[in-house]
Amino acid sequence: MSINAEEISTLIKKQIENFDSDIEVTDVGTVIEVGDGIARAHGLDNAMAGELLEFSNGVMGLAQNLEESNVGIVILGPFEGIKEGDEVRRTGRIMQVPAGEELLGRVVNPLGQPIDGQGAIETSKTRPIEAQAPGVMDRKSVDEPLQTGLKAIDALVPIGRGQRELIIGDRQTGKTTVAVDTILNQGDQDMICIYVAIGQKESTVRATVETFRKHGALDYTIVVSAGASDPAPLLYLAPYAGVAMGEEFMYNGKHVLVVYDDLSKQAVAYRELSLLLRRPPGREAFPGDVFYLHSRLLERAAKLSDAKGGGSLTALPFVETQAGDISAYIPTNVISITDGQIFLQSDLFFSGVRPAINPGLSVSRVGGSAQIKAMKKVAGTLRLDLASFRELEAFSQFGSDLDKATQAKLNRGQRTVEMLKQGLHKPMVVEKQVAIIYALTRGFLDDIPVEDILRFEEEMNIWIEHNKNDIFTTIRETGNLPDEKEFNEAIESFKNTFLPSNQ
Repeated sequence: MSINAEEISTLIKKQIENFDSDIEVTDVGTVIEVGDGIARAHGLDNAMAGELLEFSNGVMGLAQNLEESNVGIVILGPFEGIKEGDEVRRTGRIMQVPAGEELLGRVVNPLGQPIDGQGAIETSKTRPIEAQAPGVMDRKSVDEPLQTGLKAIDALVPIGRGQRELIIGDRQTGKTTVAVDTILNQGDQDMICIYVAIGQKESTVRATVETFRKHGALDYTIVVSAGASDPAPLLYLAPYAGVAMGEEFMYNGKHVLVVYDDLSKQAVAYRELSLLLRRPPGREAFPGDVFYLHSRLLERAAKLSDAKGGGSLTALPFVETQAGDISAYIPTNVISITDGQIFLQSDLFFSGVRPAINPGLSVSRVGGSAQIKAMKKVAGTLRLDLASFRELEAFSQFGSDLDKATQAKLNRGQRTVEMLKQGLHKPMVVEKQVAIIYALTRGFLDDIPVEDILRFEEEMNIWIEHNKNDIFTTIRETGNLPDEKEFNEAIESFKNTFLPSNQ
C-alpha cells in the first residue's frame, strides 16, 4: 500500500483550515491567609473592586481590598473548606442578583437564592447589586402621595413616591409595625413592595411573612432576609440586593417601595468586615466610608422623569437609636441623606400612643406636595395644634387655673392625640382618614368623651359608607373635599345617633 504525499498534504491543509484555537486565559491566584470570613490572595493583579472570585471548592468571594501585593476577599459562604495554598480565580463578573416578577411572593437570601422551601425560582433577568443612581435630568419632583394607611403619617409627615423617609427610634417602639402596615396598605395602590430584613431572628422574619400572607400582601411583596445567624457579608449585601430587585421594576415604569429594616445592623456588619480587612477605623470604630455605604444605597431611590418611564422607588430606611439619641454617628449620617424622618418615641409608646410618632421631631421635606388636596386642607394646622398642646400640657401640670381658651385647646389636643391612635395591622384608606380629621378640626369631636373617639371614628365611617357614600367617592376620585354643607350635615346626622359610653 503506497502513501500518496499529495493526499496527506490535502488532509493536513484541511485540518489546519478547520483548526480553532480555544485558548482560555484566566487569572488565578493563591490563598495566602484565611480566617473570620476573610481571605487574602496573591497573584490576582487585574481583579476589579467588587468582582466575584471563585475558590477551588466552589465558594464565591467578593474582592474588596485591592492592595499592591494581595487582594482582600470577603467570603460569601462557609469558609471552613478554604485553606492556605488553595487556588482562587477571577470570574470577570460583578456581583448580580436575579430580578423580575418571578420573585414576587418569595423569601430569598441576599444572593437571590430561595429560603422559603418552595423550590427554585426561574428568572431570566439579573441586575448588578451596585448600580449608578439616576442623574439629575432623569428625575422629577416627588408629587404623588404614597399612602401608608397610618393617620399620624399621612396627615403629619406625608411620604411621596420616590422619597427617602427615615424611620428612627429605640428598639421595641413599633418601627417594623409601621413598615408592615404601610406594605399591607399597598394592596390596591399598584405598588410592588420589597422588605429587606437585616440581622433579624429567623422567627421574627417568619412571623412578618405570615402577616403578609394572612392579609394577602405577599402577592406583591419580595422578602430579602439576611438572618442574625448569617455571616456579616450577607448582612452588608442585603440592602443592595433589595434595591437592585426594585430597580428592575422602577425602570419598567412601575412603582416600588423598599423597606430596609434596619441599616444600623448593616453598618455594624460593614464595620466588622472593614476591621477584619484591616481598614483604618474612624469615629465609633466605623470605617471612614460608612457614610458612602448608605448614601450610594439611598440615592438609588428616585421618581423618574416621564422620558424614563415615570417609575418610582421609595425607600424607607430604619435606624435604631440608643436611649433616643438621634445625634449619634449613624443616625445623623442617615438623617442627612434622607428627605425627612419619622421619630418613634418610647415614652409615647409606653403611654399607649401607638403609632408612637413624635410630631415635633418628625419632618417630611417633601411635605404637602405628597398629599391629596383634601388631606392638605383638613390637616394643615394639625401639627401646630399638637405642638401647642404638648407645651400647654406641660404647663397645665402645675395645676394653676386655666382660662376657657386654654382649656378648649387642651381638650382639642387630647382628642387629636386619641384620634391619631391606630390598631395593629389596621391601615385606613385616605378618604376615611380625611373624614375623621375633618370632624376633629371642625369641632364635631369637642364634646365626645376622649375614650369614645376611636369608636366614634369606626361607627362614623360605617355610617357614611352606608348612607352618604358619595362623600367618600368624591374624596377618593377627585382628591378634593366634598361640599362642606353636605359633609357637615352628614357628620351631624351621624352624631345624633351616636351614644357615648357614659350614657
